[in-house]
Amino acid sequence: MQRDITVSFLVEQDENGDWSAQAALDPNSFANGQGATREAAIEDLKEAVVLLAVSVGVPEQLVVTVDTDS
Repeated sequence: MQRDITVSFLVEQDENGDWSAQAALDPNSFANGQGATREAAIEDLKEAVVLLAVSVGVPEQLVVTVDTDS
């Protein structure tokens, strides 16, 4: 069975120009990605999230609609 999940993530570039991306599936389960570009770090993170979800399971999700000015 396949299931889509939505995962918030953070992407940062270090002083050497390398990119890293981090995400958490739950408070105790984290995934990391790295790459020479922002896009490469996100792709690496996607692969890590898939492996983590297989390992620890897919977390329950809550969807909320909010009004924003942006």
